[in-house]
Amino acid sequence: IAQCSSSNDEATAAIVAGIPGTVAVLGDNVYESGTTTEYANCYHPSWGAFKSRTMPSVGNHEYQTTGATGYYGYFGAAAGDPAKGYYSYDLGAWHIVVLNSNCSIVSCAAGSPQESWLRADLAATTKSCVLAYWHHPRFNSGASHGNNTAVAPFWTALYAAGAEVILNGHEHLYERFAPQTPAAVADPTSGIRQFTVGTGGR
Repeated sequence: IAQCSSSNDEATAAIVAGIPGTVAVLGDNVYESGTTTEYANCYHPSWGAFKSRTMPSVGNHEYQTTGATGYYGYFGAAAGDPAKGYYSYDLGAWHIVVLNSNCSIVSCAAGSPQESWLRADLAATTKSCVLAYWHHPRFNSGASHGNNTAVAPFWTALYAAGAEVILNGHEHLYERFAPQTPAAVADPTSGIRQFTVGTGGR
């Protein structure tokens, strides 16, 4: 979203300023490495205006700072447990799940603590709609990164729970997919619609 050498974050912040409600940030929130200084000097002057209504997710650039301490220090309790980086919350009729797709740091595998937590969290909600977001997209037509199979267990659990929408970042483009299964088969009735929203300050 933000970078000290760019004014695009100020431009996008000016748009968000006119939109009420919760702000979901999809990781790589400040370049280059998500340091405490970058959050203070590059993110806070623009998107920091929405900090009190932001529900963040963590990207790979945050982990260029050991333990993503800049990210967890800046967002505090809103970012969840720093050892996990995943949490959930309710918003109107929606149950929102925020996951950590840095799978080499916090496992995304089937049966991992994160995936087991996800299944339990989905089973416990009473909300009629489910939206999830994390940084790395499972399906991605971009040339830089492509599909990410490591997060496939997230899709499997969310599809089984009847989730409607997934939001991702990472690839520097905007893309949306028609509702589909975890195996990328069109499913207009029960499929999940994924949006890749890798646009912003960078």
